[in-house]
Amino acid sequence: MSDGSSIEWTDATWNPVRGCTKISPGCKHCYAETFAERFRGVPGHPYEQGFDLRLVPDKLLDPVGWSRSRRIFVNSMSDLFQEQVPESYVQQVFEVMATADWHIYQVLTKRARRLRDLTAQMPSRLVHRKHVWLGVSVEDRKYGLPRIDALREAQAKVRFLSVEPLLQDLGTVDLRGIDWVIVGGESGPRARRMEEAWVLSLRDQCRDAGVPFFFKQWGGVLKARTGRLLQGRTYDEYPEIVAAAAPSAAERARRTVALRRLLGQDAIAAE
Repeated sequence: MSDGSSIEWTDATWNPVRGCTKISPGCKHCYAETFAERFRGVPGHPYEQGFDLRLVPDKLLDPVGWSRSRRIFVNSMSDLFQEQVPESYVQQVFEVMATADWHIYQVLTKRARRLRDLTAQMPSRLVHRKHVWLGVSVEDRKYGLPRIDALREAQAKVRFLSVEPLLQDLGTVDLRGIDWVIVGGESGPRARRMEEAWVLSLRDQCRDAGVPFFFKQWGGVLKARTGRLLQGRTYDEYPEIVAAAAPSAAERARRTVALRRLLGQDAIAAE
């Protein structure tokens, strides 16, 4: 788990899964893969296996130990809803999120249909939570837009879109049932172009629908230089949901013991 994330729309990251596979054009220049592969073969490093898929059960309990409320990006270095991640493990992640309920969790996937299917199978006490935000990536019309329909069918209290990297004009987007939209351009040496008109169209559609709009970045080769101003201002809007107050240290310890019992000692490494 990493506090003080450089990702503009979150406070921290939590990675009980590492590694992923490419499934659409938005994956082409994956920042997580580029980072992870730098450390392939480095003994003892968290990414010694590069970007190969790996479950990390000893990270499951990390959020329970954080006393201050945070917005937490879940699996910034992976995708929880990959087919190779067992259903039982996905549910364990949701059990932790339900227990450490003083944080807000931002769960983002490109596997929207599996998100829809698994949330339908899980107990409502795990998925119908205002502090658990479920989102899908939307990079283009062919691959991205259909994910929105699957997200709308998923069991969730808060649904969001990460329109990054935005690779083309999306046209009219159906924002029914969507609570938040993030938009951003691709960054890095091979970054693909994003047009201002595409961004403005999404901003205006969010305004019309009453959906909070967050503009993350223009991106490009030097994203610090291009910045994140859109027509002279920043857009840092969020759903109007406030995290619960963090419990006492004694209560967090009690919840930790209960989670260990629920998930089983085989699933969680001893502290």
